[in-house]
Amino acid sequence: MTVYVDDARIPARVGRLSARWSHLTADTQAELHSFAERLGLRRAWYQDKPRGLWHYDVTESKRRQAITLGTEPTAARDPEAFARVWRRPGREGAPA
Repeated sequence: MTVYVDDARIPARVGRLSARWSHLTADTQAELHSFAERLGLRRAWYQDKPRGLWHYDVTESKRRQAITLGTEPTAARDPEAFARVWRRPGREGAPA
């Protein structure tokens, strides 16, 4: 099983925090939640999107920390590469 973080770095303001945000996902939701907990992310920040596009948004500092802890960096600007992560065969919630 693998945890992934993309390089989207989308500028946005969430509450009082202005940051660049990327997406953290994994092959299974259990693995994603476990890793997110290691990063200090709150379960309330989890986003469950239609068609299995569930993830956590992470700031650049959390992205770097995730990579240090062993996530697989993924290119968000490469639609084919990121689609492979979201829809890889056997991934929980992936389209058949």
